[in-house]
Amino acid sequence: MNWIERMKSGILTRIKREIPEGIWSKCKKCGETTYQQALERSAFVCPHCHNHFAIGHERYVELLTDSGSFVELNTDITTADPLKFRDHRRYSERIREARKNSGMKEAIRTGVCTIGGNPVALGIMDTRYILGSMGGATGEKIARLIDRALADRRALVLVCQSGGARMQESTFSLMQMAKISARLKRFAIAGGLYITVLTDPTYGGVTASFAMLGDITIAEPGARIGFAGQSVIKQFMGIEQLPEGFQIAETVLDHGFVDRVVPRPEMTSTLARLISLLGATDSDATLRAG
Repeated sequence: MNWIERMKSGILTRIKREIPEGIWSKCKKCGETTYQQALERSAFVCPHCHNHFAIGHERYVELLTDSGSFVELNTDITTADPLKFRDHRRYSERIREARKNSGMKEAIRTGVCTIGGNPVALGIMDTRYILGSMGGATGEKIARLIDRALADRRALVLVCQSGGARMQESTFSLMQMAKISARLKRFAIAGGLYITVLTDPTYGGVTASFAMLGDITIAEPGARIGFAGQSVIKQFMGIEQLPEGFQIAETVLDHGFVDRVVPRPEMTSTLARLISLLGATDSDATLRAG
């Protein structure tokens, strides 16, 4: 039957077209779809509503660092299970799943690089690894990164993305707050520049320690920033709705807890400019290990 006869007989045919995965991405905020390549060019910011898509450590390295400059550090530090913890799943199972999902051995990736030609010690958290939670290995990697920044006279930049301290490690996790804070104090006394970049979400023990201790604190637009999460607060307060903009970066900025909200496409140039202006030089600071 040719197409004229099909139309006469009222028969309609449909050709099923398969769209390969990875061609389109749908925005969780506005529901619009965008070509993946267009998203990559815009640093994964929705062109329709300017929502910042969640991106992993690989994308942040590509976005923030000078091409080919990033050298990863302390890759041998991995998550342990000191308490042999188990709730409805074994902690060891969660670790295996997190490694598969994120391609990481712990919730943060650390290394040295340059940003706009400036030497930087960079740490990037990733929520694909147990919600970016802070465990013992997380704290150890950050502590060693701070030591490296101190020894090499580098600015320190931490990209925070976390649900908070990791409950499966109990006190081993909580003690990292004090451990990292003490290292940062030592770094500050020596004249080091420390910048934090708060992305979505930044909660719990991370917010209560190193995320809010930067000389300069920057947030991505729309990032959720706080101590307890919104659902926890609603349950505790016995309410159904929170004020508009509650714990959102722009509101947090209005209340003075961050210094600036910077769209992701402008983040690299902003960091480079700040480090160039405020970073240590031979004449104005002497970073020392002692």
